[in-house]
Order: sequence, then structure tokens, then C-alpha cells
Amino acid sequence: MSKVLSKRMLQAVNGEKTDRPPFWLMRQAGRYLPEYRATRAEAGSFLDLCYSPKLAEEVTLQPLRRYDMDAAILFADILLIPDALGQPLAYKEGEGPVLDPIRSESDLKSLSLDNLHTRLAPVYETVDRLSGSIPDHCTLIGFAGAPWTVATYMVEGRGSKDYVNIKKWMYSDPAGFSKLIDILVETTVEYLTKQVEAGAEIIQIFDTWAGVLPDNEFNTWVIQPTKRIVDSLRQRFPGLPIIGFPKGVGGNLDAFVKGTGVSAVSLDTGVSLDWAAATIQPQVTVQGNLDPILLVTGGQAMVDRIHHIHQTLKNGPFIFNLGHGIIPQTPPENVALLAETVKGLKN
Repeated sequence: MSKVLSKRMLQAVNGEKTDRPPFWLMRQAGRYLPEYRATRAEAGSFLDLCYSPKLAEEVTLQPLRRYDMDAAILFADILLIPDALGQPLAYKEGEGPVLDPIRSESDLKSLSLDNLHTRLAPVYETVDRLSGSIPDHCTLIGFAGAPWTVATYMVEGRGSKDYVNIKKWMYSDPAGFSKLIDILVETTVEYLTKQVEAGAEIIQIFDTWAGVLPDNEFNTWVIQPTKRIVDSLRQRFPGLPIIGFPKGVGGNLDAFVKGTGVSAVSLDTGVSLDWAAATIQPQVTVQGNLDPILLVTGGQAMVDRIHHIHQTLKNGPFIFNLGHGIIPQTPPENVALLAETVKGLKN
């Protein structure tokens, strides 16, 4: 069996049966690990860490050394695209990302694709380094934010609770707002193309704020932009596995699967497992969906839930993961227990 075909993660995302579910965890490289905090301090700033191939490679490898996951995900950030387009970006302690907001079609003149690949070249180098340094059984995941989610940060200027500014623009000037989405579709395709050329074997598209859209806007701003990205990437790389993660969309997950052409979907914590097994899993591979707070809690409650998730989803293509990313308060020993438990599962 070839190196590629022997990877559980690739088998599962392509709908094949595996001896046990492959696993990796969103934000598996992060502040819950002391070695990450040391490397982050060495880098100086979060952006400096993202743009340092050597250090970004190091933090990507750290959880693999501890827990021997089946996949590594590139260490980067979804807001590197607006940064590369020329929108000023800073990460402020206690605040998170802060950008100079773009709130009208006229503001789009401040964005430029001219330096996109120059600014993002360190990320491509990180992917290239990782493709040679991760274990042979491990699959390398590249990623980007979905246009809607990246646009929310670009328009709001930071994280938001009510999304007033982006929704006002979307409702009052859909033609102008669609030009921002078009820019993000184009740049995301280019960014992910370079990641695949550098060695990424799977792509995940994170649409963290997809669930804030009303039902009648979901197709326009989530499904169609994602479909355009998927179609463009598959024209360049036929058969490329692509995982979608439209967080918080409930029953619209079915329309997302049917409309985008993704290979797999990541299930957030709120998705009914029985519904996913009956409705989504016959169409695509499912990934998820342990509550990240249960990973903080650990113990028998976590172990029982891992077994329940596996029992419900083991009869179809399935990748074990969280329903969202690891949070900083997570004890590393709980992640070790999760890894041990998942490795003991049998499909």
C-alpha cells in the first residue's frame, strides 16, 4: 500500500472504511500547550509567528509529538488574506484581531491583490516544510476562512456579537457587498492553490459565522461562494478533498452539502448526531463533534461522550474532532486521554 493510501485521514475523507476513526482537533496547536506559549513568546507577536516558517512549523508539530494525531493542520490564521490585501491588521491582547474596517464599495479601492503572494510566501514555505517533516502516516491540512466569515471581520473591524455593519451593507447594497465577496473568492482560491502546490493534501474552509445569516441569505453568501472555491480548486486539482465547516447553520447543513460539493463537513457541537448519521453521512464524510468544554472537563464524562459519538457515526465515513476549536484553559492531560480513547476505538 502506498504512503498516501495508508493514511487514515485521506481514506476517511474520501469515504473509505478505516480500522478506527482518524482524529485531529481544531486549534490543536495553541495556548493550552506550554511549548506553544514558549514559541509564541519567542516569535514576539502572533502575526510574526504566522509569518515565520520555522516557528509556524514548530507549533504545528508540537501536538503531533504529544498525541500522534492522524492529521496536522497548518498553523496560520484566517485573517492573513485581508492582511495580504493591504487591510491593516493587529492582534491586541485581550481584544483579538483589530482591522481598519471596510464598510462600502468605495472602501474596496484600498485593497490590492498585487502583493498577495509576496506577503503570503512565508505561509507557503511553512506548508512546504511541513510536507517533509510530519510523520508518514499523518495528513497535512491546509485551510482558509470562507468569504462570509472573513468579510465579517473586514467589515466589523473585529469580532462582533450582532454583525450590524456587515448586515447593513449586505441588505442595503448587495451589489457592492458582492464585490467584496468576489475579491475574497478569488484570493482564497489563489491562496489555497499555493498551499496545495506546496504540499497540503486536504483543504478545510472555516465559515465560523455562517450561522448568523438568515435562511433566505444563506445560499447567496455561504453556499455559492464556497461552491465557487470548491469548483475552482477541483478544476486545478481533480479529486482534492475539501472539508467545509459552516458553524451553527442547523438544518441548512444539508443544503450546504448538496450545494457546495465538499467532500466532508465538520459538525459543530449543536448538530444532532442521529440526524447527521441519517441525513448527512450518506452524502459525505462527517467530522466532529465533541464539545470543547467537555475536553476541558475531561474524565469519564468525556470518555462516555467520545464512545457515544463513535457509536452513532461509526457505520459511515467519520473523522473524530471537536465541535469547534480547543480553548486555552484545556488541560493537556485531557487531550492525552482523548487521544488514547480514540485510538482504542474500532470501526
